[in-house]
Amino acid sequence: MNLGTLLARLESEADAGEAIGALGDIVLYQQVADTGALFDETPGEYVAGAAMRFAASAADEDWLGLIAAVEQAEDPGKAALGRILRWALARDGRDGADCAEGTACTCTHAG
Repeated sequence: MNLGTLLARLESEADAGEAIGALGDIVLYQQVADTGALFDETPGEYVAGAAMRFAASAADEDWLGLIAAVEQAEDPGKAALGRILRWALARDGRDGADCAEGTACTCTHAG
């Protein structure tokens, strides 16, 4: 599966929810669940939004890091998803307060 296909599949909440579960990283899953809850999002919704935000606004350095991680990984899909989620969590942890409480994240703060 190529990176474009992965990002496209992650736009689906159902596929994104399955993907986060398949990572097998309970700590990352809990971070996603907790951060998604701040924006009234399920883990699947948060993962889908994270993938779309990464595709739309990640810097060149972020893309290079993602590509390097994918090339070196035993499981490129898991490596890509982990990198994308950590990127999104870092931005939401820094800027998440800009979103209105109780509303779904519109992702405008992640730039």
